[in-house]
Amino acid sequence: MQDIFADAVRFHPDLTGVIEFPRHELSRSIRGGRVGPLAEFVRRLRTPRYDIVFDLQGLLRSGVFARLTGAARRVGPADAREGGWIFYTERHGPGGASHSVDRMLEVLRGAGVPPIVDTRLYPGEAARAALARDRELAGRRYAILAPTSRWPGKRWPIERFASLAPQLLARGYERVVIVGSRTEREQCEPLLHLAASDPRVVDRVGSTSIAELMAMIEHASLVVANDSAVLHMSVGLARPLIALYGPTDTATVGPYGRRDDVLQHVQPGERFDHKDRAHGESLMRRIEVDEVVSRVDRLLSHPSPST
Repeated sequence: MQDIFADAVRFHPDLTGVIEFPRHELSRSIRGGRVGPLAEFVRRLRTPRYDIVFDLQGLLRSGVFARLTGAARRVGPADAREGGWIFYTERHGPGGASHSVDRMLEVLRGAGVPPIVDTRLYPGEAARAALARDRELAGRRYAILAPTSRWPGKRWPIERFASLAPQLLARGYERVVIVGSRTEREQCEPLLHLAASDPRVVDRVGSTSIAELMAMIEHASLVVANDSAVLHMSVGLARPLIALYGPTDTATVGPYGRRDDVLQHVQPGERFDHKDRAHGESLMRRIEVDEVVSRVDRLLSHPSPST
């Protein structure tokens, strides 16, 4: 797993270890003519001497990693792309599955491994302890806003997030927390201005680790998110969620098992293309603030222990 995301799975009780892929370090070392870091990464792949390796991503790089483990049995998806399949000893799936998670599970079934469907995430005790000491959030009822996305076409207009925040505060959420990575602060500007003027709006953009972000999500009473890592973490942490979608097919990559949490307005026959910025932005603009507020009110009228 890429090193910057390793904490997303590191503390799962059924894992015995995580081999981190230091993508940026390896790129720098190779450009500089140094092969030591690459050799060390390969050593870490090979040392466990795996009997079987599953490549569920199905891309060239992941196929190469599978081969570098030295495992005699290397299993991947039948529809692997970029030529990754040449490194497998067998291929399976996807059968009739449409969602990406179900397609991965079909690979396991095809290899004779009955999968256990468990999407839970675990932030780790250190991150939970840090949240317990957080003076702004510990013991408070808070909502998380995740207004960023790598792809502009997946972003709900930031001004609408800024309009939503006061309405959440008016409905009893004691804090509204803005999250995102350090490189995404520019995307959040109107919300950051709001945080500077209202202490109940908390700016955590770029100031948390993955584990700390997960701990924060774990105790949130509500998450409103674009199609992003935060959205899918909210599923893994079983949080009340409003998932804002535009140019993405939720049947294949939507919140797993949580289709009812999706807000999306796509007409029959309209294409899904998140790389087409203008098309994506037009779809995201179809979601009105009042719709999101209505979803919030619906959640509040049927409260669970987590809301």
